[in-house]
Amino acid sequence: MKKAKVLLAFVLCAFLLVPVSFAKDVWEMAKSDVYKEKTGGMLGRGLVNAATSPVDIFVQTVDKTKTGAPLIGTLTGMAGGLGCTALRASSGIVDVALFWVPGFNGFPVARSYNNCLEESAESVQPAQEPQSVMPVVAEASPQQPLVTVTETQPAPARKHVAKKHNAYDYVKK
Repeated sequence: MKKAKVLLAFVLCAFLLVPVSFAKDVWEMAKSDVYKEKTGGMLGRGLVNAATSPVDIFVQTVDKTKTGAPLIGTLTGMAGGLGCTALRASSGIVDVALFWVPGFNGFPVARSYNNCLEESAESVQPAQEPQSVMPVVAEASPQQPLVTVTETQPAPARKHVAKKHNAYDYVKK
């Protein structure tokens, strides 16, 4: 009977957090300073990370096999995938266990399964302000004309995109 009450309490908490989870992205909510958003975000992020952690093994094994030598790429991909699986699962477990602690936002991992440390590297680097075209207007006095100065954004560098392979290229006709 006591187990049923505890289970009912957890289900009730989950239903109370559902409307919060539809409001924003779970990863952004988990970083929030607002307690209500943070708890729902961390619980959702933790459940997703814990449930999908084995996907890292498959994604990284396939990616490294495609880009590297067949045997070496497979082994390095599998090793990296196992490491990222352990990291993502432990992050999910910590998020689910400690989502209720105020001021603690967990240990986030990347959303992408290609590189689990991508998010951690971004959080260490300082955020850069986006450059955009913004007019700067000087104050006009009766003696001086109005001066407008604009800053332009530099052209983005083009990246070389490798041709994606089609499965039908390898089938004998």
